[in-house]
Order: sequence, then C-alpha cells, then structure tokens
Amino acid sequence: MYLKSMELHGFKSFANKIVLDFHNGITGIVGPNGSGKSNVADAVRWVLGEQSARSLRGAAMTDVIFSGTENRKPLSYAYVSITLDNSDHVLPVEYNEVTIARRVYRSGESEYLMNGVQCRLKDVNELFYDTGIGKEGYSIIGQGQIERILSGKPEERRELFDEAVGIVKYKKRKAAAIKKLHEEEDDLERIRDILGELERQVGPLEKQAETAREFLKKRDALKRLDVNMYLLDMSRLEEENTENEKKYRIAKDQLTAVYAQNETIKKQFAALEEKIKQADGVIEQLRNEMSETDLKKEKLEGQIRLLEEQIRFADESEHSLAQRKQNLEDVKAEHEKQKLDYEKKKQEVEGQLRAIREQLVEAKKSYGQVEETIAGANATIEKDNRLLHQLLNEKADLKSGQQRNKTLREQTTIRRSQLTQRILSRKTREEELARTFETAHEQYLEITEKVKNLKASLEEMQQKDFEWRSKRQEAKDQLSGIREELTKKRARLDSLKNIAERYEGYGHAIRKVMEQKDEIHGIHGVVADLIHVEKRYEVAIETALGGNIQNIVTEDEACAKELIRFLKKGRHGRATFLPLTAVKKREEFPHPKALKEPGIIGLADELVSHDKIYDGILSSLLGRVIVADTIDHALALAKNYHYTLHIVTLEGEYLRPGGGLTGGSFKNNSNLLGRGRELDVLKEEIAQLEEQQEECKKRLDEVETARTLLAEDKKEVEHSLSEARLEENTAGLTLRRSKEQVEESKKAFGSLEEESHNIEAQLREIDEGEKKATEDLSQLDEKEKQLNQEIADNQRILAEISDVVNQNRENVSKIQVQEASIEASVKNVEENLERIVLEIAKDQENIASLDQENLDNQKGSDEKKAQIQEIKKTIEAAGKNHDELKTSYQKALEQKEEWNTSHKGFFDQKEKIAADITGLEKEIYRLESLREKNESSSTGLNSYMWEQYELTLHAAKELRDESLSDASALRKEIKELKNSIRMMGDVNVHAVEEYAEVSQRYTFLKTQHDDLMDTKEKLITVIEELDTGMREQFTAGFADIQREFDAVFKQLFGGGHGKLELMEGEDLLESGIRIIAQPPGKRLQNMMQLSGGEKSLTAIALLFAIQNLKPSPFCLLDEIEAALDDSNVDRFAGYLHKLTKNTQFIVITHRRGTMNSADRLYGITMQEKGISTLVSVNLIEDKLDA
Repeated sequence: MYLKSMELHGFKSFANKIVLDFHNGITGIVGPNGSGKSNVADAVRWVLGEQSARSLRGAAMTDVIFSGTENRKPLSYAYVSITLDNSDHVLPVEYNEVTIARRVYRSGESEYLMNGVQCRLKDVNELFYDTGIGKEGYSIIGQGQIERILSGKPEERRELFDEAVGIVKYKKRKAAAIKKLHEEEDDLERIRDILGELERQVGPLEKQAETAREFLKKRDALKRLDVNMYLLDMSRLEEENTENEKKYRIAKDQLTAVYAQNETIKKQFAALEEKIKQADGVIEQLRNEMSETDLKKEKLEGQIRLLEEQIRFADESEHSLAQRKQNLEDVKAEHEKQKLDYEKKKQEVEGQLRAIREQLVEAKKSYGQVEETIAGANATIEKDNRLLHQLLNEKADLKSGQQRNKTLREQTTIRRSQLTQRILSRKTREEELARTFETAHEQYLEITEKVKNLKASLEEMQQKDFEWRSKRQEAKDQLSGIREELTKKRARLDSLKNIAERYEGYGHAIRKVMEQKDEIHGIHGVVADLIHVEKRYEVAIETALGGNIQNIVTEDEACAKELIRFLKKGRHGRATFLPLTAVKKREEFPHPKALKEPGIIGLADELVSHDKIYDGILSSLLGRVIVADTIDHALALAKNYHYTLHIVTLEGEYLRPGGGLTGGSFKNNSNLLGRGRELDVLKEEIAQLEEQQEECKKRLDEVETARTLLAEDKKEVEHSLSEARLEENTAGLTLRRSKEQVEESKKAFGSLEEESHNIEAQLREIDEGEKKATEDLSQLDEKEKQLNQEIADNQRILAEISDVVNQNRENVSKIQVQEASIEASVKNVEENLERIVLEIAKDQENIASLDQENLDNQKGSDEKKAQIQEIKKTIEAAGKNHDELKTSYQKALEQKEEWNTSHKGFFDQKEKIAADITGLEKEIYRLESLREKNESSSTGLNSYMWEQYELTLHAAKELRDESLSDASALRKEIKELKNSIRMMGDVNVHAVEEYAEVSQRYTFLKTQHDDLMDTKEKLITVIEELDTGMREQFTAGFADIQREFDAVFKQLFGGGHGKLELMEGEDLLESGIRIIAQPPGKRLQNMMQLSGGEKSLTAIALLFAIQNLKPSPFCLLDEIEAALDDSNVDRFAGYLHKLTKNTQFIVITHRRGTMNSADRLYGITMQEKGISTLVSVNLIEDKLDA
C-alpha cells in the first residue's frame, strides 16, 4: 500500500485546486519560508481526522478555509482528499484504491467521505488501526511531534509505542468493553431498584383490587342519582336566566343612550377646548406682537437718540473747524503783512538802484573824459581795475548771498519753531485720540459682550418658556387623564363595595345570614372573606375550595344552630356553617414526600394567609389538597400515589382520588377570592391617583408661577437688550469716528514730520552755503588786497598824472560796489516776496478745505434731522398699532373668559352623565353577576357531570328517570350514598388493572435481570483476555523497539548507545516511557541533558527504529531535520534511503542534503501574494543549481 495522490482546494493558502502525484521512494516538497509548504502536512493530518484547530495553527476549524487576499475573495469551503493504493489489501476493505476526503464549510458543518460515500470519523480511524497511519500514529511527523518526543512527559510518549506494537485497536476494544460493562452495571442497579419496588406493591394491590370492585358498584348507583339531580337544577337555572336577561337588555339600552349623550357632550367639550386653545394662541400672538411693537418703538427711539448724538458731535466739529479756520486766517494775515513789507522794501531798493545807476552814468561820463586823456597812462591800471571790479562784483554777490541766506535762515528758523510747536501739539492730540480710541474700543467690546450675553439670556428664556409651555400642556393632559381614570376607578370601587355589601355572587341563604351579622353575635364571615391569597394562587385555591368558599364561619355550634333556625323560619334556603369550636385541625399530611416531587408548590392551606384562629377551618378545607404548577406534574404525582390524592393546578385542573380529572376552559366569573384583593388594589390606586392629581395641580401651579416670573424676567432682559443695542450702536459710531480721527492725525503728523525734515535739510543747505560764501569772501579779500596793492603801485606811478583821474576812478568804483550791493538786495527781496505769495496761496487752500468740511457737516446734520422726523412718524404709527393690538388682546381675553365659563358648565353635565353611567353600570354589573353566578352554577354542574361521568347535558337527558323528580328525596339518597362511599376512604379504582400490570412487569424485569448478569460475566472475561494479550504483545514489541532503537542510534551517531525504559511502579499497559541516550564519547544520560541537535537526532533514531520494525505504508516528515548540522543531515538522508524499501516518504524540507536525496521534487511558491501554487520540478532544480 502507498499514497498515490493528494488533492487540495481552498485549504489554507491553496486557493486553487492542486493535485500532487506521489511515487515510491522519496518525494521532496520545498519552497521558501512562508510559501505554504507546511500546509501540505497540515492537510494530510486534517484529512485523517485531526480535531484540534490549535494543532493546525488556527483558533477554529473554519480557519483552514482560504480567507482571501487583497485581490481574491475568500472561499466558502475547504476540501482535501488522499488516494491510497490498496492492491495488497492492507486496509480491511475490498477496494484496490481507497480515497479518504474531508470537507468543511464556513457555517462550521463538515463531512468525511470514503470513496465518495459519506462516512463517520470513527470509520476513518478504524480503517487505519495498527497501520501507523492516522493523526495519532507515526506516519506524519512534524517539528511538533519531535518536540513532544523530546520534551514531553514519559506518559505522553505512550501513544507512539502503542501504535508501534499494534495494541491500539485492542485498547479501543477494551475501552468499549469497559464502557459497555459500566452501562450493564447501571442497568442492573436500576432493575434491582424497580424489582424491589414492585415486590412491595404486589401484596397491597391485591387487597385494593377487591375494594375497588365494591367502590365501582356504588359509584354507578351514585351516577344515576347525580344525573337526575343535575337535570332538575339545570331546569331551575334556565328559568332564572330568562327573567334576568330581560332586565339586562333594558339596562343595556338605557346605558347605550347615555353613552351616546356622553359622546355628544365630549365632542362639544373637545370643540370648546379647541376654541380655548386657539384663543390662547391668539392671545399669545397678540401679546408677542405688542411686545414686538414696544421693542420696535424702543429701537426707533434709540435711533433718534443716536442721530441726535451724531448731530451734537457735528456741531462740536463745526466749532473745532471754525477755530482751525481762524488760526489759518491769522497765519494768512501775518503772511499778507510780510508781503506788504517785502513789496515796500522792494520799491525802496529799486529806487536806490535807479539813483545809483544814474550816479554811475555820470561818474563814468566824467571818468571817460579823463580816461581819454590818460588812456595810454592807465592801460596797465585799467586791467587791474577790471580785475578788481570783477572781484568786487563777486564779493558783492557773495555778500548779497550771505544776506539772503541770513534772511532765509531767520525765516526758516521761525518756520521750524512754528512747525515744532505744531508737531508737539499734534503728538499730544494723537496720544489723546489714541487713549480715546482705546477707551471707545473697550467700551464697545464691553457693550458687545453685554449684548451677546443678553441675547443668550433671551434665547435661553425663550427656550425655557417653550419648555414651560410644554410642561404646562403635559401637566394639563396628565391632569385630565388622571381625573378620567379617577372617575372610572371610583365608579368601579363603588360598584365593588355595593357588590361586597350585598354579597352578590353568593347564595340567597348566605346573603340572608350575612345580613344578620350585626344582629346575631358570633358570625365571623364567609370563608372567602377570611382568607387572603396571592393572585397567582387564586384560581387554584378557589378550585380547591369549590362550594366551601361560601361556607360561613361561626364562633360556636350555638351560633350555627341559631342561624339554621333563622333560615328555616324564613324559608331562605340552606347554608353550611363551620363552628370554630367544632371544626378541628386535620392530622399531618400523610405523604410529605409528595410535596418534594417536581412541580409541586405545596399544600393549599400553606399558600393562604389568614388569622391564626382559623387554622383548624383552613386545615379542614385545604389541608389535604396539593397545589401543582402544571397538569403534567399533577398527573405524574397522582399516578405515583395511585390516584389517592387531591391535587389542583395553577390553571384550575382538579385531580380527585380515584382518578377523576376536572379541566378545560375555566372561567372564574364569581372571583370571590379576588374581590377583596381588587377592592384593596382599587383603594390603593385611587389614593395614588388622588396624590398624583394633587401633585399634578401643584406642578401646574408651579409651572404657571415659573412662566409668570420668566415673562417678567424676559421683558426686563428685552428692555435691557434694546438699551444695550442702542449703546452698542452709539459706541460703534464713537469707535469709528475715533478711529478716523486717529488715522487723520497720523496722516497729518506724517506730513508735519516730512515738512520738518525738509526744513532741517534746508537749514543744513543754508549753513553749507554760508560757510562756502565765507571761505570765498576770504579768498576774494586776499585777491582784492593783492589787486589794491598792484593798483596802489600803479597809482603811485600815475599820481603825477592827475588827482581828478584818481578821484573819478574811486568814485566809479564806489558806485559800482553800491550798485552790486543794491542789486543783491533787490534779488533777495523778490525771492522773499515770491515765497510769501506761495504761503498765502497755501493758506487760502487750507481755509477753503475747512469751509467745505464745515459745509458737509451742516448738510449731514440737516439729513439726520430729517431722519429724526421720519422716525418720529414711524413711532407714532407704531403707537397706534399697539393700541389696536391692545384692544384686540382685551377682546380675546373676554372671549376666552366666556368660553371658560361654558367649559365649567360642561364639567357639571359630564359629572351628571358620569353618575348616570355609574348607576346603570352598577345595575348591569349586578345583572351580569347574577347571570355569571347562574352560568357559574351551570358550569359547575356541567363540569361536575363531565368530571365525574363525562356526560354532557344532552347525554344526561337520555339517562333521565321520570320517577326521580323529587329533588329533596334525591338529595337525601345522594347524601347517604356519598357517605357510604366516603366511609370506604381513599379507593384506588385502578387497582385491578394495576395489580395485573405490576405482576406482568415483575416477571419481565426478572428475566431481564438474569440476562444482564450473563452479559456482565462475558464482558469481564473479554476484558481479562484483552489485558493478557496486550501485555504479551506490548512486552515483545517493546523489546524489539529497544533493540532496534539502539542499533539505529549507533548508525546515526556513529557509535554510542540508545536505551528505552518503562516507568517503575506503574501498570505495564499505562506506564510512561523514558528515553536515555549515550552519544559517542559521553556518559549515558537523560535525553533532556543532550544538545538540541543530539535530541533531534535521538528522536529521529526512535522514529526510524519503529519504521524498521513496523513500516507504515507512507510517512510524511515536516522539517524534522531542521535542527541538525550538515553532516547529520547527510546521515539522516542516507538512512532515509534505506527505509524506502518498505515505506514511501514525503519530505517537507529546506535542507540541501535532504533535497539531494529526493527522487522527485515539488516546489511550493507564492507567485500571487497569499496564494500557494505548485511549480515545475525543472524550475526548482534550476533554483537549487543556482
């Protein structure tokens, strides 16, 4: 036998279907880490029945299904199959090929298949017993198994050796035999218990059967009498029902009419409430509109105040502009004065220049006459004079320039002083404006925050007002609902009180006796009134009491006798009395174990609350009645106690002694037990509703008060918000104006600074010109001195010519100097005059600008005054609108008050109709109670007939005996016969059948007991034989493995010793196995003391030894040589080849030595991320060669 092929689809990383074909020898499966090659080993282990998801490296078994990748969807199932060649029929099946398959779905469902036919895991396990193949065998060895051999406890290695020596199947058989033996012993124990119980039942049942026959005869006689009494009672009840039904229909018609009237009133009431609600809406709307009108007026008045403030500010600006204009006019006047002075000075200098020029003409004329005379003599002097004249002109020009510079410097200094004063003034003004702006900005932010807070407060108040309105409506609705519910509850309470006071639902005699309660001493009351029962037990207790619920408890027999005389005297009928002095407590319940049976709640008298003095009464009535939760538990208990118990269920089924069973549709119409409880509940509910009503009224008052206070606060906040918004507008305007002034001041300050810089530059230029003129004058003075010296020299030469010539020459020179000086003065005056004219023009331009600004302010003031008039008209119109709204508001209030008056009238009508409805409902309830009472009586009679005899009314009529028409005589006979039956006590009516059944069952179980004893003896023999065979087989097999292990160890290690030992003091078939190794050159030591490689090689030696002794058809090794070095890998591969004679090997590896020893290679790789694929052998070989 060998492994032919393997198919995987959807298992772990094998998303695509792949098939691996295997041959004899060694097949290697290689691939990089993470490629999925170890998933092949997991697949073989899984298909052979591995049940541990953790062993398969998962958390759940569905984890083996391909879970998808980024590009591939997950699959819905995983499938693996292996095909084995079984031509040598190693496997105990007739097929030459065996295919084992396993499939698991994402739902968790899985299946095993053998040659395509579904099978069990057990079938797969049994197929491979003692072949070495299987999840617990040694045909699949991975690193986990090696680790378990190396590190596991000696007991955990046992499974490997059991499989190797071939005793696994015997152990399984022994386990199955032991399990079967335990089951047989359990069955024997149960049968012995049952036989003992049956032996105790046979004797008493024989006696009970005789009593049962007599009882059945008397019961048949009682049936005949009961049926005829039943027919007489049903006839009487039918007559009473006919009369009551007529009265009921009349009351019902009257109630329908009153209901119709009530509906009409309700609709009118609802319509009126809708009108009131609409009126509230109109009033609220008018109030809001009035509030909006007031707010609008306040806003407009605020706008007026704002405009007036702006006009006042414009007036103040006009005054400031006038002051600035006056200052400019003063400056202009000063400039005009300077202009006049310069013009006057210009005329004077020009006159001097004309006079000097006339003198110069005369002097030149005289000098020319003399010059002509002495021309020749003065040729040399003339040259020097020309030079001197030129020098003097230059000097005059320089002096004239110095004078101009001096004048300009004085004027510029004056301008600088004025400009400095203006700069200081402007800087002070700018600081004041900055402080004003900062203050205005802070005020604006403060007011803005105030407006924001007021808005938030107003929105919060509006939200609160909405919430309060919702709460008010909610409280009104709740109050209306409470009042309606209270009316219903009170009506129901009154009705129940009347019913309780009149003892409706009780018999006529009972009512007559209870009417005498205050007259005759000693009446305690009816049983129903003296006990209290939880609601869930009411049906059961009322069923258990039956007619006894109307029994009357008295102080003693004397009181009971007096009441009986009263009933006889008035011919009021009959009643049952329970004197406290006569009725005694029953003996303890004789079957206490029955109370511990499943589903049994307890004895009925223990589930009832009552005064201690009534213990005897309740014990007598309920002390022997058991309460069960369901009919199934009741039937089981009754059967166990041979139908000798009284049992009731929570749903009202009644099981009587003898086997009678009452059940079906049970209607507890009289509800005598629940009546008192309902009264208490109603009183409590009414008290709660009244308390809720007061709380609701209080809450409504609180809501109204809160709304009033909120409205006042809201109005206050709205007024504050209006004022704050006005302040915000004013502050905003002030802030903007202040900002504009700061910007204008900064702009003017910049202009002043620029002008100051220009003046300083001009002064520096004047200083530099004056310095240069001084230097030039000094040079000219030096040249003049030289020329004068030359002229003096020449003049000494010409002194002899003529004093006149000298005089004329000096006079001309003097006049020329004066002319040059005067010309310079004229030029200086003209320049100053030109500058003053420019200053005057600039002053005029500034004055015109101020006039235009003043004109704009006046125009703006006029426009704002016009706006104020328009706003006042709007305020006047708003006032008129407010008056109209106020008038509409008063009318709406008056209309609402009128509707509220009508609303109160409706309440009176509703109360009267409610009283009529209550009266009629009480009458209808009384008639319904009578009908229900009769129906209850009829039902009780019908139930009695069915429970006792399984007869319907129609069937009972067929049994009528006309001779039995005297009801009184019938009752007497029935009573006597019942007493006779009662004297017989509890009778097991099924005793005859039970006796026969128990006898038959006893014989059958005795036979079974003997058969089980035989089977037990046989199983013990089988287990002993298996133990003997397994011990012998294990002893021989273990010795063989020891010898083979030592031999293989020496071959793999190249010497040394390997030894196996059984744990001492333990059972041979369960003892653990210790591995001891002695590698070459080392002492014999425990395996745990070896190195990692030595331990791995030791474990491999053990596995190879087992394979030598008992080869498995195929063996899959999953990287078990990973811890070995290269030399040991070569030894491992070489020995592996020796084993291929008897075993086929599939080796998953990444070691080159192992790969080289393989006869065939499969490569597993991930060409697509997350998906393992099979690649060609040549490709793998190419990779290995590389």
